[in-house]
Amino acid sequence: MKRIAAFFLLAALSVACSMPVQAKNTTTDENMHRARQAAKQHKKALKKLSKTQRKAMKKSAKAQRKANKRSNRRAG
Repeated sequence: MKRIAAFFLLAALSVACSMPVQAKNTTTDENMHRARQAAKQHKKALKKLSKTQRKAMKKSAKAQRKANKRSNRRAG
């Protein structure tokens, strides 16, 4: 019984997958909306990356100042 049910399920899925999918017609408004959303996500990602880079530069500068301070103490 289970084999028959599995076979019919497999047959139904194979028929459903073999049918061509019709292309969805998108309007220009939808395309503009998607483009704006993509641009917004891109801008957000760039902002996050630049913030991370600024933070890393700040940390590096602080470490450099600290190293210079230590070397000046040892020399003087």
